[in-house]
Order: sequence, then structure tokens, then C-alpha cells
Amino acid sequence: MTIRVLIADDQMMVREGFSVLLNAMPDIEVVGEAVNGRQAVERVRELAPDVVLMDIRMPELNGIEATREIVASDGAAKVLVLTTFDLDEYVYQALRAGASGFLLKDASARQLADGVRVVASGEALLAPSVTRRLITEFSRLSETPRLMPAAQASYGELTERETEVLILIAQGLSNAEIAERLVVAESTIKTHVSRILVKLGLRDRTQAAVFAYEARLVTPG
Repeated sequence: MTIRVLIADDQMMVREGFSVLLNAMPDIEVVGEAVNGRQAVERVRELAPDVVLMDIRMPELNGIEATREIVASDGAAKVLVLTTFDLDEYVYQALRAGASGFLLKDASARQLADGVRVVASGEALLAPSVTRRLITEFSRLSETPRLMPAAQASYGELTERETEVLILIAQGLSNAEIAERLVVAESTIKTHVSRILVKLGLRDRTQAAVFAYEARLVTPG
């Protein structure tokens, strides 16, 4: 199946460059572009893309608010945030708003395509150490936990093993790595992850990781 992508960025060169790179991939198609956050929200409704490449700093409606609206109104489109800096202060807010991960704008064509594929598959682009560092840094800056309301209400429903898996997710481990660590089948971990997301009312692994840091299940550092 072809992955349908919408590119939202106020810089024409960025949009055109990413379009060329992604359209060169046999399994990816750029179906539209947006020059600001408001247009991005509208285009998602019109075009129903699988993945939205979302710049943060845009006019009219920034990428954070656009991400929040897209996640709230559309159950299919995944948002992959684009940023110039690996510790952009706004990226953490975008992750809390429901983004499935982020990429640096200087990512290679392969990294860009792989990122789109990972997010489209329902996973979160969380493995790179830079993402863990970003989540850790901004969790440290938060004086008090800011737990997502739905997750906070359901946290006590997690079993001991599910809590253990949640902590490992926050540390950036993949399902295969968690299975190896806990000496169980990978399919078992997938089941645990699904149950964690359902119980906490979270969208994906990225939100689960953010929750784990904000709940202080994982100590920043």
C-alpha cells in the first residue's frame, strides 16, 4: 500500500525538497502541501493523508495547535514533526499534543522515508537518542507532573508487568528489545503495549513515553 503524505511548512523550498525526496520512493506519495497550520488542518480533512510532516513555527496556526486539532478530529492521520533543532523547546509540546515523533530538517532522504514508514505503521519515531534526550530534558524542566487527564485516571489499572513495559518504552526500547530484556515472546510485548495504550487512553508509544516521564516512572538523566 502507498503511504499518503501531506507536507506542512511555510518555506516553499522545504516543501518542494521533501516532495521530490518522498515521491522518489515507490511506496510513498505526497498528496498535498500546506503553507500554515490552519491550511494543514483543512488539507487533512480534504485529502485524508496517512502521515503529516508538520513544521512547528508557521503563521496563522502553529504546528503545535495544528497537531492538536488533527489528532482530536482525525483518527487516521499521524503527525511527524519537523524541526531545525534537536532540542527545539516546542517539540516536547508537540509530542504532548499528539505527534507521533519528530525528525530534523537536515535528515537524509533515507531517514525521512524511514521515519514516514515507521509512523505510518502505527509505531512512534522514538528510538533515536535525540528524541529520548528531548523528552528527558523537558521532563526535567517540569516542576510538577502534568499527567494527561485520561491517563492519570486510569494509571492504577496497569499491572506490574505493564508498568515495567511502559518504563522500557520510555527508555526507547523497541518491542523486540523489550521482549529480549524480559525474556518473553515479541508478540507478548505487542499485547502488553496495546493494553497499556487502551487503559491509559493514549494514541501511541510516544504519548506513552511522555506519560511515563511525567508520572516520574522514569527518572530524567
